[in-house]
Amino acid sequence: MTFNENANVGGNTARRRGAGIAVAGGGITGLGALAVLLLGLFTGGDFSGILGPLAGGGGGGEESEVANCQTGADANRDDACRLAAASLNLDQYWARTLEGYRQPQLIIVDGSTDTACGTASNQTGPFYCPPEETVYVDPTFFALLREQFDATAGPLAQLYVLAHEYGHHVQQISGIMDAYPNNGSGPDSNGVRTELQADCLAGAWVADAGEQTDEAGVPFLQAPTQAQVRDALNAAASVGDDHIQRESGAPVNPEAWTHGSSEQRQRWFQIGYEGGYQACDTFGVSGGEL
Repeated sequence: MTFNENANVGGNTARRRGAGIAVAGGGITGLGALAVLLLGLFTGGDFSGILGPLAGGGGGGEESEVANCQTGADANRDDACRLAAASLNLDQYWARTLEGYRQPQLIIVDGSTDTACGTASNQTGPFYCPPEETVYVDPTFFALLREQFDATAGPLAQLYVLAHEYGHHVQQISGIMDAYPNNGSGPDSNGVRTELQADCLAGAWVADAGEQTDEAGVPFLQAPTQAQVRDALNAAASVGDDHIQRESGAPVNPEAWTHGSSEQRQRWFQIGYEGGYQACDTFGVSGGEL
C-alpha cells in the first residue's frame, strides 16, 4: 500500500531501540514471535539461543526517534518509516472505532532488545507485549519472510503484520485476552481464535486505511490495489501453522497449532476486509466454522 507523498507523518510516536540483552517474563503474542517456538516444537530443536533465557526482566537499549520520517515519500522509501507512519493510521482508525482506545507504544527494533516479554528481534518476529502495551517490530524480519517462508513481503504485507499486532492491542485493552485466556494448542484453542481475530481486525483496517488523514486532511495512504491485497494474503498464508510445519520438515499436526492454518489466516483477513471489525467474532463460531 502506497503513502501519499505529501502526507505529513512526522507526528508519529514510534521509537527505535536496539542492542539489548534478551530476558523474558510475561506473555508474548504476535504474528511471527511464536514461529520460532513452533520450529522447536515441530522439529525438536533447541531455539533458546534465539529466544533468550526465560527469566524475568524487561526494558533496555537506548531509544531514539525514527529518523528521516516526515512525509509519505519518506515512508515509501524506508521500511522503518513505513511502520512508524502506519501507526498514525492505525491509532486514528481504532480511536474512531473503539471507545476508550489508547494507543500502544511502537518500538522499531535495531538488531535485538530485551522486553518484559522476551527477545525482540527479526528471529522472534513482530510481537505485542501485553504487560507493556507495546508492539515490537524489527523491519529485517520481512527479509526473513521472503527467504524462509516464501512470502513476497511487500509494503501492504508489512502493514498487515503491523495491523495484526495492533489487533492484539485492541484485544488486550477491550478485555478479550482476559475473557479468553490461553488454553493450550489445537485447532479450536483460544490461541488460534485470538490470532485469527487479529488477522480479521487487520483486514478491517486495511479496507479502511485510505480514509485516515493528516491534520491538513491529506489521506495518509492510497486505497490498496488487488495486487497489494494478494500480497498481504500471501504473508498471512506464509505464517500459517501448517505451512510452518511443512517448512520445518514436520508432518502437519493441527493439535500443535497456535495461530491457525494458512487457509484460516487468509480467510479471516478477508472476512475483516469485506465485513469490517464487526465480523471478527472468532470466539462466537464453532470450531468447524473457524
